[in-house]
Amino acid sequence: MSEETPLWTPSADRIKNTVMARFMAFAADKVGRPFADYDALHAWSVGDRAAFWDAVWDFCAIRGEKGELVLDNPAAMPGATFFPEARLNFAENLLRRTDDGDAMVFRGEDKVERRLSWADLNALVSRLQQALLAAGVAPGDRVAAMLPNMPEAYAGMLAAASIGAIWSSCSPDFGERGVLDRFGQIEPKVFISCDAYWYNGKKIEVADKLKAVVEKLPSAETVLIVDYLGTARDVAAKVPRATDLDAALAPFSAKPVAFTRLPMTHPLYILFSSGTTGVPKCIVHSAGGTLLQHVKEHRLHCDVRPGDRVFYFTTCGWMMWNWLASALASEATLLLYDGSPFYPDGNVLFDFARDEKMTLFGTSAKFIDAVKKAGLRPRDTHDLSALRVMTSTGSPLAPESFDFVYDAIKPDLHLASISGGTDIVACFVGGVPTKPVYKGEIQGPSLGMAADVWSEDGRPVKGEKGELVCTAPFPSMPIMFWNDPEGAKYHAAYFERFPGVWCHGDFAEWTPHGGMIIHGRSDATLNPGGVRIGTAEIYNVVEQIPEVVEALAIGQTWEDDVRVVLFVRLRDGMELTEDLTKAIKVKIREGASPRHVPAKVVAVEDIPRTKSGKITELAVRDVVHGREVKNKEALANPSALELFAGLEELES
Repeated sequence: MSEETPLWTPSADRIKNTVMARFMAFAADKVGRPFADYDALHAWSVGDRAAFWDAVWDFCAIRGEKGELVLDNPAAMPGATFFPEARLNFAENLLRRTDDGDAMVFRGEDKVERRLSWADLNALVSRLQQALLAAGVAPGDRVAAMLPNMPEAYAGMLAAASIGAIWSSCSPDFGERGVLDRFGQIEPKVFISCDAYWYNGKKIEVADKLKAVVEKLPSAETVLIVDYLGTARDVAAKVPRATDLDAALAPFSAKPVAFTRLPMTHPLYILFSSGTTGVPKCIVHSAGGTLLQHVKEHRLHCDVRPGDRVFYFTTCGWMMWNWLASALASEATLLLYDGSPFYPDGNVLFDFARDEKMTLFGTSAKFIDAVKKAGLRPRDTHDLSALRVMTSTGSPLAPESFDFVYDAIKPDLHLASISGGTDIVACFVGGVPTKPVYKGEIQGPSLGMAADVWSEDGRPVKGEKGELVCTAPFPSMPIMFWNDPEGAKYHAAYFERFPGVWCHGDFAEWTPHGGMIIHGRSDATLNPGGVRIGTAEIYNVVEQIPEVVEALAIGQTWEDDVRVVLFVRLRDGMELTEDLTKAIKVKIREGASPRHVPAKVVAVEDIPRTKSGKITELAVRDVVHGREVKNKEALANPSALELFAGLEELES
């Protein structure tokens, strides 16, 4: 539980100047009564959701035709529709400016630096839009990308969105299977890739992997290669149906971007679940719902203002990339970094913050912990006077990390631990710039989000751990899963546990201050370093290794984080030698991604499974952590669980 004395309390002047304070006054005028504090504002935002979201639309000056009806079928979850008469375009709301101010500043680990003005960004989006139209892209078609966190990724997304096409992306460190498990399901018409990328001081080639992916992705009639490291033309020559991006854009001159306005629920993004029980689920998010959630979170919860300089350390395969992109709608400059955050050392992102006068520094709990363990004190070495907000997500921020931020990074800083997910491309709980920050806890529920903690039998609970739920509809609920025509997978994912109530799969607890502590995932998803990983993605690779019969992966709580532990059952006569362990890790790194590589590989004689033949990760995880397994009757071979108790390999 968090302590009673806050680590940081915003001054009265700071509170008065927040966007949240301005919105509170704006909303009070609309409803004809004042709000005493944030808690009162939040209660109104979930009690009268139509009035709240209508106020968000007006306050944030959403570009589009709003229509008369704000919320249709308000009690249905799923089934409620926000602004059912509205017409808008996501890209039109992000490309509000066309001037010479900075829209994006990009730094690559290989010392690449680029600046794009708003005029430059609009020009690039225009040319990409024309290239996509020439490739036959129409509303509803998919455009997929395997790119570093570079300007072309954002411009490609905006060009696709301007037409009404659906964007989906991953980072270039995904292996062939990881890319195809995602994009093979959604059948993109256009596929965009880099020529290579740089990580941890090394140039990483992708040409062979890209060729293999494209050969198995026949829907991609057009393949565009972005010239990041100067080899796009050579790579394009090796890959079927490929053209380097510069050549593809050569026929087109920049002109004003044309925006197709579409319904609120028109699909914008396909994001992917962790794939715990099979290939990743394809989560389809709407243009209107994503836009409304993000402008609310940026402006009200993160106090983002026009001209701010917003950074998030992310890849194109994490939902925080989509979240960062939307900061353009608040007329903020995006600060983009691609590469290792610790090459050549842990100062590289703080150098970026100092040089570019960063106002919002977004990162993961693991990064903050790594900076702490590296013995760095950025407040002593860097001018961070422009920095107002630091956000942390991906995994729970340890109480000691709260202390470290205020001691070693900046004492007068709004530290916002935030939590939501790919499933909602947004946050259930997060920062509140008008409230104190208490050690170890998230400040409170986000506006418009009826977040709560329920017991296993569906009762709201205070002061004890339970399931994080949301009891009322919100705009960024997924509109569907791809290839789920009856909605069965969608319903099973969120509404099977508590009918009509969103069950998120996090283990959570309210605090006495009205804040929340997230204790981690309550399902089998792995979460090392704040990156959600599905076990199936590991199994798909490992079980191709001849020596391995089957495998089971869990997340083991370790040093305020979670590490991946992989158990393998080997063929008769085989031993888990150092060479085999290394081969397993290399195979996972190449076939899935570096984030999937286990910290420990342990050989076991048997793996427990249910009577229907499914391996049971949750039971193994409980045994490893010394917890009772409650439902051994469901197992076909319950004695196998004994093999996982008290393992010496997991004590170091």
